[in-house]
Amino acid sequence: MRLTKIYTKVGDAGQTFLVDGQKTSKSNERIEAYGTVDELNSHLGMLRDLLIDTTSQEPISGALDRSIYRVQNELFDLGSELASSAAAIQKYNINTIEASHIAELEKEIDAANEILGGLENFVLPGGHPANSQAHIARTVCRRAERQVVRLRLVEPEVRSETQMYLNRLSDWLFIACRTISKEFGRPEVLWDQKRRDRS
Repeated sequence: MRLTKIYTKVGDAGQTFLVDGQKTSKSNERIEAYGTVDELNSHLGMLRDLLIDTTSQEPISGALDRSIYRVQNELFDLGSELASSAAAIQKYNINTIEASHIAELEKEIDAANEILGGLENFVLPGGHPANSQAHIARTVCRRAERQVVRLRLVEPEVRSETQMYLNRLSDWLFIACRTISKEFGRPEVLWDQKRRDRS
């Protein structure tokens, strides 16, 4: 694919095109859904940058870096799928999110949990900029999931795998937050549930 013209001026009137050429409002549920997936992808790009060791200029965790990069590519596929009707997906042979992508997230969650161990309390974002950025990505992922749920209410042809993937990805991102704290040797910031008792 080669992009030669970046602007079309169609959006000046609040309209945009879906993959099949259909013109629609930028307030359309599809646009909200894949736009938020795009936002999530941008946050993951920032997360990868924050995981670079400033001394060696290498990722602090090569495995995590590779996984995030894989997820970014899957999110790009997901955005394309959300921007397409079922007919367009078939006509243009658009990559779709499959059960295997969800299973891979689950496998990585289970493997990381074996290393991290259980939690005795809820955690708060913080402790390292990369941890906080991962939590931002997690919450944006939850918003993307909610928007896909709304989209599927009005367009039932949108495949359930899109919603399931985002649901599992938010869990994966929570585990990534914990992994980041461990990789950087930072203690997890715990929710101080009883703080009011000391006031």
